[in-house]
Amino acid sequence: MADVSDKRKRALAWAEEVVSYVDNDPRPIVKCKESRPITDIKDLLVSSTELYGDNVAYLQKWDKRGEYEPITYKETLADVNGIGTWMMDKGLTGKRVAVIGPNCYQWCSTYLAVTGGIGCIVPLDKELSAEELKNQIQRSKVSAVVFDSKHQDVFKSIKADGDTDLEVLVNFDADEESDGVYAWKQMKEEGKKLVEAGNLDYVNAEVDNEVMSILIFTSGTMGKPKGVMLSQRNVCAELMIAPTTFDLRQDDIYLSFLPLHHTYECTCCFLMALYKGSAVAFCQGLTYITKNLKEVRPTMMLGVPALYEKLYQRIWKGVRKQGKEKTLQRAIKINNVTKKFHVDLGATFFKDIRDVFGGRMRTLICGGAKIDPQILDGLREFGFNALQGYGLTEAAPMGAFNPQDAPNSRSIGVPFPGQDIKAIDVDEEGIGEICIKGPNIMLGYYEDPEETAKVLDEDGWFHTGDLGYVDIDGYAYLTGRAKNVIVTTKGKNVYPEEIEYQLNLINFVEESFVFENPETAGVDTQIVASVKIDQEEMAELLGPDFTDEDVMREIWKEVDKINEEAPVYRRIKKVILRKTDFIHNTSSKLMRMVEANKAEE
Repeated sequence: MADVSDKRKRALAWAEEVVSYVDNDPRPIVKCKESRPITDIKDLLVSSTELYGDNVAYLQKWDKRGEYEPITYKETLADVNGIGTWMMDKGLTGKRVAVIGPNCYQWCSTYLAVTGGIGCIVPLDKELSAEELKNQIQRSKVSAVVFDSKHQDVFKSIKADGDTDLEVLVNFDADEESDGVYAWKQMKEEGKKLVEAGNLDYVNAEVDNEVMSILIFTSGTMGKPKGVMLSQRNVCAELMIAPTTFDLRQDDIYLSFLPLHHTYECTCCFLMALYKGSAVAFCQGLTYITKNLKEVRPTMMLGVPALYEKLYQRIWKGVRKQGKEKTLQRAIKINNVTKKFHVDLGATFFKDIRDVFGGRMRTLICGGAKIDPQILDGLREFGFNALQGYGLTEAAPMGAFNPQDAPNSRSIGVPFPGQDIKAIDVDEEGIGEICIKGPNIMLGYYEDPEETAKVLDEDGWFHTGDLGYVDIDGYAYLTGRAKNVIVTTKGKNVYPEEIEYQLNLINFVEESFVFENPETAGVDTQIVASVKIDQEEMAELLGPDFTDEDVMREIWKEVDKINEEAPVYRRIKKVILRKTDFIHNTSSKLMRMVEANKAEE
């Protein structure tokens, strides 16, 4: 018992130290200093249940056509204790359990149970092929998988092959055990009966917050996915330091839309809501997002640039069709003036727009890629707290965030309390590699000490591979990825993401990809832009009968404008009109090394 006691004391002292980072941060942007110490995810759930027991923790549709049904914090803790007790009874203590499927209560309760005293959770990407799933099951030495019905045959086949450690299969959607596959309902209810009968082995189990408890495979754009090892310290540190530069409330309702197997949605939505006593409603998917927004009327949502760009463009397109563009622009100008005198007329002026997001939306958080700052500014003008952040799986995930009282839409933000950010090896343009440091940085890459050594230095700095700079006020800015930099024959650096960003601001450009022409590499660097157009926007511009020649003429008009402002070595010399979608990974990021993305169609 002495070891347990000492370990617990050490964990509590660590959690108090993290909270002290918040309490002692002198920056005026750190205004929300209500963080409470939590040592691990089990402590998170138990303490939140003590504080918010009767609050709604989750809103879920058990039937696609049904209504959202509430699940309280007390009910969640009872279910998690049941699931964990059942897993212990099946001999899974100290083992690795994978979870895969759509965002739902079954996914979240499984994650909480495994991290609450069983072993290591391995969230898997539901978009992976059977071969890729088997590879990750083998690599991570998973003993059990909890999945949705769509994946049952895949995992039955993997288990039958006999060349993995798989022992237990559990189906989210099944009502009862069938053909060697347990049902999630059965797991939960049988475990709860064990607890009621006096089995408290799981309830009393101690969690080691320093070891790997979460193993996440990155989607990767450059090759083999890496396994990121996160401890519960990494995640709990993030939960304590992140909600300090913007306001989160008990009565918030998050709409969970992005995949939960990514740390962005998992930490910043699912676990953050649990920490603050808020509720999470599970979106049924992109097809249903408009319907779910109206049903749930959420106050918070995490998204990626593509989602907010589409919603923003849809708003203005609808306004233009109604002939009210000038009226809306005038209303924005008037409200911007009155807000300076603490009079906000947005509820009246922008009611129809706010209703698109359900009518109660307060905060829209954007991450995952670069977004047009005009869109963030535009969303804020409509009355939304639209904030951009920066993160990576290796940072569990947040590395920087824009404070709500001093947002800079061009910047990825500032570090949270206890974190630091810097640029190293700065070039003549002031751009270097962005490095971040803090208690949230990963343990390392799974079974890959060489790759770990490349990104984690002896002083604890994580080298992100992203390029950018940090200004005098501590705001960080990104310019591109180090691996993507094009070095010209004269030694100049060209950042393709910067050019793509300019191209993507063009109304009729859906997506672009900038790369070096391999035919001229080493002789005379030629910058190529492959552009996929928005057919609807182009039809509005040119009429329905436009030709490829018409399109290329319009593209070059815009490219010439970009080239005029650029130094010679950074100018686009060749344009490809892309007819099909670019190839992306499962995180929707463009695969730069795939030759098919450079093809002339």
